[in-house]
Amino acid sequence: MKIYVTKFAKYQPSHENPAEQPKLEYVDPLFRRRLSQITRMTIECVHNLGDDITGLKLGFASFRGEIARQLKINKGLVEDADVMPAQFSLSVFNTPPAATTIALGMKAGYTAIYPSEDNFLSALIACASTILSGSEKSVVFAYADEKIPEEYENCAGFSKDLPLAFACVLSSEKFPGAVEIDFEDENFLENTRTPKHFLEYLENFAPGME
Repeated sequence: MKIYVTKFAKYQPSHENPAEQPKLEYVDPLFRRRLSQITRMTIECVHNLGDDITGLKLGFASFRGEIARQLKINKGLVEDADVMPAQFSLSVFNTPPAATTIALGMKAGYTAIYPSEDNFLSALIACASTILSGSEKSVVFAYADEKIPEEYENCAGFSKDLPLAFACVLSSEKFPGAVEIDFEDENFLENTRTPKHFLEYLENFAPGME
């Protein structure tokens, strides 16, 4: 079965300031002040899809989640043998999608997905499964990974790649300008194993979508 990407939005900081974050001026100040880079980027991308997505379910994928906040918690445990409740409550993997649904009034529910074996495509398929099964006509899919703290520089998997976030609407219905996704297409399967490759796929077929 084929599905379609009907809307798309992305956010990426500049090379000069990889720790840059969206201002989220449309979010309550007391709510946004505690939000991390990954959560802010997720909210910004989903918000930029438009107001008509608030009734859709949200699927969120990330390879590292709240890595910077988790590092703060680890430091607190080592240095003070203590964890601040506020830090802990916002450090879990589902913080970005949960905060997004609160900030944008999305009440249909969300799912947080960790891509198995570092394969981005597995997360995309998991989110699209509700469409492929016929239980939903459209869903929002969001991906985000924030800047990796320099403390992890000597660890396996460390990367200085810029943080990246994007969101899109996946649908069973084809609209003008939509990008087709065919999960039986071997070329698509081989060339969308990373978020960057998926972005390249979308931009090649619909450069004006964003």
